[in-house]
Amino acid sequence: MKEIIISENNEGTTIALLENGILIEKYEHIERQNYLEEKIYLGIVKDILPGMQAAFIDIGEEKNTFIHLKDLLPKVDITKQQEKSEKMISQIIKNGDKILVQVKRAATNIKGAKVSTHISLANRFTVLMPETEIITVSQKIEDEEEKKRLINIVKEVIPKNYGAIIRTSGVGRNEREIKQDLEESIQKWENIKQKANMATEVPVLIDAGNSFIKKMIIDLIDKNITRIIINKEKYEKEIKGILRNIESDKNLKIELRKNEEILKIYDTEKQIEKVKERKIYLKCGGFITIDKTEALTAIDVNSGRYIGKRDVEETILKVNKEATIEIAKQLRLRDIGGVIIIDYIDMKLEKNKNEIENLMKQELKKDRSKTQVIGFSKLDLLEMTRKHIRGEG
Repeated sequence: MKEIIISENNEGTTIALLENGILIEKYEHIERQNYLEEKIYLGIVKDILPGMQAAFIDIGEEKNTFIHLKDLLPKVDITKQQEKSEKMISQIIKNGDKILVQVKRAATNIKGAKVSTHISLANRFTVLMPETEIITVSQKIEDEEEKKRLINIVKEVIPKNYGAIIRTSGVGRNEREIKQDLEESIQKWENIKQKANMATEVPVLIDAGNSFIKKMIIDLIDKNITRIIINKEKYEKEIKGILRNIESDKNLKIELRKNEEILKIYDTEKQIEKVKERKIYLKCGGFITIDKTEALTAIDVNSGRYIGKRDVEETILKVNKEATIEIAKQLRLRDIGGVIIIDYIDMKLEKNKNEIENLMKQELKKDRSKTQVIGFSKLDLLEMTRKHIRGEG
């Protein structure tokens, strides 16, 4: 049984996804923080960097944003990649040009945000991609017949010069539901273009993207969610609007507990506090530590007080396997993104390393985010990447 808790206080809003009372995902929106990701701006080209095939774009925020040539050229198939590489950025834009961009990666303490002209509009079942005709499905959808069915539906209903990614939530949906989903996004895009054309002052924010609540609901909701618990009346109408006209959501219960401390349900508040700890203990007696830096996240596996009952290699493998399951869980819980390096307890046997790598890949299938396990390096460190679900900036 999966449930969503949405709790608002003076600091901001917390969304917790629980399965049988156990916290599996959590997201926070702090009121005083300026979140840029997914926002669309009409900006001004400030500085072109020919040597880097990139430029800085002023979108009216504290730091100028960064754009690369590949994010300026039309989105094309991989077979046309060579044609793209022969272009020069100075052929595409010049200083002072107005440019419609979307923030794709939030700013950090050091770097400004990364932007692209490849606008994408996420809705319940699809992500609309204007100015391209690429139609594809989420990598998480593995059923080949379902992939074909969904692609054929989109091809039938989507207008020319639009592309789309079909999300995992689109699985099993009918033509009417997908068509309505796309039509909402297309209308939104038309409004964005009209607003940009009428803008008299630049730079300017054109579209703030989906609200935090809408983004999280359309990302988290699926047929397994049985209840959404909220403590503010204003969320009830918004959530019902998101779920309207979807037959499978009719039995989903929205429970309002006005102004209550609903994070105390299932000790969710305590579970959230534990997520902030650097050290996580394993049932076997070992532990892992998680350290985030600007460049990467380093995770260390330690056997702790576990000594095992048989040979050393078997003991090490047991700790590493339990650590792998916990690491995959923590990546999702903490929404850790970017490069991730895992320092396991050294294993001598190659088959054991393969078992750990395969176990990690299997556990990551539970993660909604895009992940890639690169494998063990020459230094016996497992390398992988994960995309943030909720960017901060």
